[in-house]
Amino acid sequence: MPRVDNEFKNKVYKVVSQIPQGRVMTYGQIAALCGAAWAAWEVGQIAHFGPEYLPWQRVVNKKGYLANGFPGGKEHHKILLETEGIVVNEEYQVNIKELIWQP
Repeated sequence: MPRVDNEFKNKVYKVVSQIPQGRVMTYGQIAALCGAAWAAWEVGQIAHFGPEYLPWQRVVNKKGYLANGFPGGKEHHKILLETEGIVVNEEYQVNIKELIWQP
């Protein structure tokens, strides 16, 4: 994993921990809330290696696709989201127009 400063990681973890059940956020949204709108890629890297206890299944890319390589993998995230009533299509995508969380 590329070097990402711990302060930024902690901000990402805090934002991710607050995503409510039934909602999703994009990497870019999380980066912007952390004061680094340019850092969407870094958010993806942090999520890929981040602690599993956070609701990473609620973090998607800008098109609503579940990320590959997150703890548990796409299928695990799909199952977790479906238990929250979120419909995930065959391509592992959610409807972010309806589900995006704007804190």
